[in-house]
Amino acid sequence: MKKEIHPKYEDAKVICACGEVWEIKSTRPEIRVGICAKCHPFFTGKQKFVDTAGRVERFRQRYGAGKAAK
Repeated sequence: MKKEIHPKYEDAKVICACGEVWEIKSTRPEIRVGICAKCHPFFTGKQKFVDTAGRVERFRQRYGAGKAAK
């Protein structure tokens, strides 16, 4: 392998928008992420369920339930 052609692989800080910080190995000294396992709704158990059934019914009320186009 040739010397000094590869980037330095060193300790790096990963910083989440929620404030969580952890260390990994990378060629970049600092990595910023928008979401991590500490603040993601799937992992925290605070998932927001979308009421799609209510939206579908509201659409059908506004525009008619299954009117066939002629």
